[in-house]
Amino acid sequence: MTQTAGPAPRSLLDELKDGVTPRATLLVVGVLALQLLFIASYVGALHHPKLRDVAFGVVAPRPAAAEQAVTRLEGLPGEPLDPRTVTDRAAAREQIMDREIDGALLIDPAGTTDTLLVASGGGRTLANALTTLVSALERSEGRTVRTVDVAPADIGDANGLTSFYLVVGWCVGGYLCASALAMSAGARPTNIRRGIIRLGALALFAILGGLGGAVIAGPVLGALPGGVAALWGLGALVVFAVGAATLALQCVFGIAGIGVAVLLVVIAGNPSAGGALPPPLLPPFWAAIGPALPPGAGVWVARSLAYFEGNDITGPLLVLSAWAVAGPPSPW
Repeated sequence: MTQTAGPAPRSLLDELKDGVTPRATLLVVGVLALQLLFIASYVGALHHPKLRDVAFGVVAPRPAAAEQAVTRLEGLPGEPLDPRTVTDRAAAREQIMDREIDGALLIDPAGTTDTLLVASGGGRTLANALTTLVSALERSEGRTVRTVDVAPADIGDANGLTSFYLVVGWCVGGYLCASALAMSAGARPTNIRRGIIRLGALALFAILGGLGGAVIAGPVLGALPGGVAALWGLGALVVFAVGAATLALQCVFGIAGIGVAVLLVVIAGNPSAGGALPPPLLPPFWAAIGPALPPGAGVWVARSLAYFEGNDITGPLLVLSAWAVAGPPSPW
């Protein structure tokens, strides 16, 4: 009686071929690339904060003294400041509140103590860096400096980071909502009607997410001053802009579009947003791209609404609107 031989034992390589498809391999490689880019972007942007071309005002009773101080500040090694003369204290404060300059030095020729105006609401790290730099300069000349915070960060926003975390939360909600819609019904809508329905669902989510974030950061936790209505509008725009862009990227790249959205919003956008380090402390590349991406535009507007009377927000709102308008996905 002959016995039939059983199937040949499978090798580990055969098992791997069955378990790891080419598609899965590409996705894993893509995830590895995103991981390394994440590390490179965050460490590259945040590991060595350094003042660069900070818009800075100089006030002195005599124009000649102001010009002399500007010339001296322009010659500092590394060009940490971009100084310009300002007529008086009121004008300096107004320019800070308008977000035209980040600080100002008021020179008192009759005494040995000058006054430094800063705005920690625009980023405590930047205010502290300006204080350290100017204090060292004043000591070298046998003078002292008194620091006045004209737009102080709220007591519930001790490090001035609430705006950043709030906007990051809105961005995360936007691309996660778009990702959920894609996973439940396919990355690409099959017709215009389904595309419109998808956008409608995203818009409703954006309205609810914007309101929720504004209420939590404002009345619930007291972490950010300012009106709820303005923050609600900003939050809805941020969520919709990021979500719509993610939907559009999925239409172009399929499910890999989620990874492209993460690359733009999380890997490039978050470290360049001016949260942990305001733009004047970032390396040139990150300082340049930040204002054009949703996190950077959102953080700028949130801080302006909270601490700067809503000044200088037209440009960032146009950036967010452009992302929202360019984002709606095409069904073909």
